[in-house]
Amino acid sequence: MTGASQIPARTRWPGAAGWRAALPALLLTLLLLAALFRPTLASMVEIWARSETFAHGFLIAPISAWLIWKVRHRLAAMTPRPDPRTTALLAGACFAWLLGQLATVGVVAQFSLVTLLILVVPSMLGWRIARSIAFPLFFLYFSVPFGEFAMPKLMQWTAMFTVIGLRVSGVPVFQEGLQFVIPSGSWSIVEACSGVRYIIASLAVGMLFAYLNYRSLKRRLAFIAVSLVVPILANWMRAYIIVMLGHLSGNALATGVDHLIYGWVFFGVVMLLMFAIGGRWSDARLSGERSEGLQESLESAAPPASRYWKSAGVVALILAAAPLGEWYLLRRAVAPPPVFPDMTRLEDGWRSGGILEPEWKPAYGNPSAEQNRVYSARGQTVGLYIAYYRQQGYERKLISSENMLVRSNDRVWAQVASGAVDTRFSGQPVRMRSAELRAGGMNSESRRLAVRLFFWVDGRLTASDVRAKLLTALALLGGRGDDSAVIVLYAPKSQDNGGEAALTAFAEANSARILDALEAMRAQR
Repeated sequence: MTGASQIPARTRWPGAAGWRAALPALLLTLLLLAALFRPTLASMVEIWARSETFAHGFLIAPISAWLIWKVRHRLAAMTPRPDPRTTALLAGACFAWLLGQLATVGVVAQFSLVTLLILVVPSMLGWRIARSIAFPLFFLYFSVPFGEFAMPKLMQWTAMFTVIGLRVSGVPVFQEGLQFVIPSGSWSIVEACSGVRYIIASLAVGMLFAYLNYRSLKRRLAFIAVSLVVPILANWMRAYIIVMLGHLSGNALATGVDHLIYGWVFFGVVMLLMFAIGGRWSDARLSGERSEGLQESLESAAPPASRYWKSAGVVALILAAAPLGEWYLLRRAVAPPPVFPDMTRLEDGWRSGGILEPEWKPAYGNPSAEQNRVYSARGQTVGLYIAYYRQQGYERKLISSENMLVRSNDRVWAQVASGAVDTRFSGQPVRMRSAELRAGGMNSESRRLAVRLFFWVDGRLTASDVRAKLLTALALLGGRGDDSAVIVLYAPKSQDNGGEAALTAFAEANSARILDALEAMRAQR
């Protein structure tokens, strides 16, 4: 027996009646899931459409469906049995989605949505069937636009490897942060050089290749590891080769559009080689695997049709609770934009009115209120930037990949160093982010700033994006609103101790005044 075509009648299998009831219930449940969580699903599709890095998202669901279709004969031999034990897992995924929505962390909401979709299968069909299609189900996670968090670290690695490669090749290099200068010109590592899109594409295709070509778990895991490491190394080599081509050709090659074309051509060649080598150890599935499911012992008769619809009803109630909870927690009247109290004069003689040349302002978009002032006292100069956020959503939020000190395409300022410093602010211990910014070229005459950054959320201070998001979600769950702000202190490094003395003096004198101002703004509702 090699296929379903040798079965004389559909009713030969006890599970056939179960499938006739389970499939409509499953499809309707999935449609309800898509309708209830439509904004999250739409946000995923929107990112696929506008970002080349995540354009593969359009292919993930069709590939998953094709993989399930390939084992349809094995599934036909199984009897679908709803499993009520998944309700706790469904409720947990719904709560995770709710936290993601409250904290406006799109990736958490999107991962939770895919998790819900996966859990609906064992809820309606049972764990045995879910295990038999585990890979196609978990492959759906690749539809989540995820991975941009690794860009800064990958950019640092790429810059480091490129500079090391140039020096080994005998090319003199002067590096500062992600920028470096060689005799033929200057280069900068930007987001497109991070290799994130190469890594994501390679990992997704590598996992699919391993699933289709290997039966051994060790071989699958080994090839998946290779598909993760190879694009990282290939991206380093790509960056080095492009810079060397530009250097040796007098910048006639590997610049502009050629830069991107050469990068993709190189990556394509590397991937083809990786798959060609991996194919030499292929132990593709035996032709008889299709009949494995048909040779399983016959199961008892399927549950009554009413059981599938009852299960669908329970799942629907659990799913509906999440968006209803979000609506309940976020229902509120539109509050007026907060207004900063007068902060022209602060404590210990600090008075606003000075200017910095060239002017600088952190790249925080669409705040509810914002101010950027330069203060002076006793020959010292410090800048204070505050962006205040209220009634946050995906169009306006404090923590976002779009919010940063300096954008990579800024033509005046560049961030050349980053770190952290432990200090106290109005008596509260806080680990502030530190950074060094530069305006102008890489020389001693350039204007440089020492910067400190942290967040104020629900009256607490933190420099962690994750903790700030969690505090926002907890504040909303507690009915305290989502008012929050970013506080940035900056000072010219030309001052004593690289500006550190001025930053310390300003913070010690005015930290309480700043926090009082934020509390006063929170009370403006």
